[in-house]
Amino acid sequence: MAAFPFDIQATEGAARTGVLRTARGDIRTPAFMPVGTAGTVKALTMDQVRATGADIILGNTVHLMLRPGAERVKRLGGLHRFGGWDRPILTDSGGFQVMSLSKLTKITEEAATFASPIDGSRHVLSPERSVEIQADLLGSDIVMQLDECIAWPASEERAAAALRLSARWGARCKAAFGERETQALFGIQQGSTFEVLRRESSARLIETGYDGYAIGGLAVGEGHQAMCEVLDYAPGLLPADRPRYLMGVGKPVDLVEAVARGVDMFDCVLPTRAGRHGQAWTWAGPINLKSARFAEDETPLDADIACPASNAYTKAYLHHLVKSGEILAQVMLSWHNLAFYQTLMARMRSAITEGRFASFRAEFHAGLRPAAGQ
Repeated sequence: MAAFPFDIQATEGAARTGVLRTARGDIRTPAFMPVGTAGTVKALTMDQVRATGADIILGNTVHLMLRPGAERVKRLGGLHRFGGWDRPILTDSGGFQVMSLSKLTKITEEAATFASPIDGSRHVLSPERSVEIQADLLGSDIVMQLDECIAWPASEERAAAALRLSARWGARCKAAFGERETQALFGIQQGSTFEVLRRESSARLIETGYDGYAIGGLAVGEGHQAMCEVLDYAPGLLPADRPRYLMGVGKPVDLVEAVARGVDMFDCVLPTRAGRHGQAWTWAGPINLKSARFAEDETPLDADIACPASNAYTKAYLHHLVKSGEILAQVMLSWHNLAFYQTLMARMRSAITEGRFASFRAEFHAGLRPAAGQ
């Protein structure tokens, strides 16, 4: 029996809405997880993150093990207490960061060995160590298996080797994790853009058995169209009664199209990264507040989003903050972007519940403001 019950409450086509019930609170799906890489969602307080409507955030295993150190976080009460977040936390396994440090990384059957980009010190991340850091030291609610993530494009041979190593590492993670009532372990589907490999990966994951399943190896350069082609079949290869998490995705259009194909959970650095660079997301697409066309624009970013950064300040003021290099610009735009993403998820949940997701999707693509629903 899975650690956390997952109640699917409504479906429309492949799209679905539900609740993942964890020991630290419910996660309404489809869900977007703000990325708190080093124990902080960049530029925001946890109170601001809560106010956007986020049920769960993501923490980063490699960054936290390097600084301040996972053992130190444990001594200071675990990641929830350390970072001031009392709701669920999902931690990534470190596989993506190991890939991003590929010039400093050596992968063997036993583990990944890599050099810290901070001070050059050498570290070994095995499946067992990844689980120990996430579950026992950081105290995350949802633990991800360690996997080998590879960039796109990749040959079928290379992708096959990575998925098979990931499957073996996943089985070791499952053994190290054991049986826990208040924490869950998710496996990760790999296989790049090859359907035959995605099918093999899924079969191996199901054989091992996990509390939830992620779709990995996307958002690594393949582009929106190729991603959608994989998502046409990849979610359906995973158990329908467990949550499906698309890792590292993405733009609002990616979220809408992935939900239409049966995905339940997402994370991405994009909303806060865009905010730090003067970009705000709207229903008509992203806008650049650096542009002179906003210098005397007295309208808010979005009067209908329940966030002060969205509804209480003019674009002219935000333009001024950005052009002046004020730190507050990064705070305000990051806050708005996260609120926009959470509003998008809430409206998708309402649309699925009310049986109007198809019209919501069409309105979204037309650049219209989809109805809020109930």
